[in-house]
Amino acid sequence: MLSEPMTLYKLMNLYMLKQVSFPLTNAQLSNFFLENDYTTYFTLQQALNELLDAGLIKKETIRNSSRYEITEEGLNTLEFFGSKISPAIIQDMDQYLKENKYRLRDEVGVISDYYKSTGQDFIVHCEVREGKTPLIELNLAVPDKHQAEYMCGKWRRKSQEIYAFAMRALMSSEESN
Repeated sequence: MLSEPMTLYKLMNLYMLKQVSFPLTNAQLSNFFLENDYTTYFTLQQALNELLDAGLIKKETIRNSSRYEITEEGLNTLEFFGSKISPAIIQDMDQYLKENKYRLRDEVGVISDYYKSTGQDFIVHCEVREGKTPLIELNLAVPDKHQAEYMCGKWRRKSQEIYAFAMRALMSSEESN
């Protein structure tokens, strides 16, 4: 076991990010650490920021959500120091990921965001990813911010239905005029 708690928290984050084939959000990482009483929210944020500064993880921010992925340097660091994490902690992390893998993947796989275009309208970007591979991407122009926010909010609930419709329509054997 490590004598320096901050080093342990960093290694734990690296371990969790290595174990999944998709990014984990700040909220998902926080849930694990806080539910298991490993550390406080602020200490976890400090660990994540130090990992970012060291180039061991990378962050993508979409709307109000930060998503973290391990870098090659992070993998090397974990390979070298990962044995410092106790087997009991590894078991806790593995159990959490096993029990929540599909929920975690679904939460980060459906993405929506918007931005102001060069004109007066807003572009709503909607996406469904399987791991790092986009299954569908959709960009729609809307006249105002309110509509953009509304559509982003609906995408999580409607994305599967829209994807299924697009697949049916594009794979249909009937030809239209």
